[in-house]
Amino acid sequence: MGKNKLARFAENKILPNVIQPTREDALNGFELKGKWRSNFFHNNNPIVLELGCGKGEYSVGLAKTFPEKNFIGIDIKGARFWFGAKEAIGNDMNNVAFLRSQIELVDHFFAENEVDEIWITFPDPQIKYKRTKHRLTHPDFLDRYKKFLKPGGIIHLKTDSEFLHGYTLGLLQGLGYDILTAHHDIYGAPEYDPNTPHLRDIKTYYEELFSAKGKTITYIKFRINP
Repeated sequence: MGKNKLARFAENKILPNVIQPTREDALNGFELKGKWRSNFFHNNNPIVLELGCGKGEYSVGLAKTFPEKNFIGIDIKGARFWFGAKEAIGNDMNNVAFLRSQIELVDHFFAENEVDEIWITFPDPQIKYKRTKHRLTHPDFLDRYKKFLKPGGIIHLKTDSEFLHGYTLGLLQGLGYDILTAHHDIYGAPEYDPNTPHLRDIKTYYEELFSAKGKTITYIKFRINP
């Protein structure tokens, strides 16, 4: 492990916008569950999650664009989201935090109706059949999100994987969930969701890489019905 990565891990322990619970903390009554607004953000603003946040560019970008909302980037790789955490602190941003955890445990960190919105940005599409249950839009994950997403809450999927895009569209249609917007190429389309003007403006590190290779970027906005 490189010295830089070790240094990031060490600094994460003292950064005020980084939370690193143990698995036991998650499974045995996480202290901020149901109390993110009151005990961490100290406001009553909506909470938006980014699952698999990587370096945190999208969480920070969204937090800059929507200062009236609270954002939490979640990823198991703390050395990556260290970049976003440092940028947020450097810009005196109090509406963005980073949670180091496996996404499989996400429902243990938030109480019923505590989260208003979810972004899933460039996740591993888990193409192999035996990895199906690891797709972040698999029904098992959607059921986890239901536990804490408020009624009518929105989920966004932004990916370069046409496979995951198609899989998710088919799944949502089969389950009868509300597909609000779907684009097969957000940069090639002359128009896109007018209620999501930041869709093209904010790019993750991976999105920049994928776009440079000529890959199309897809997008779905949907709502999970009760």
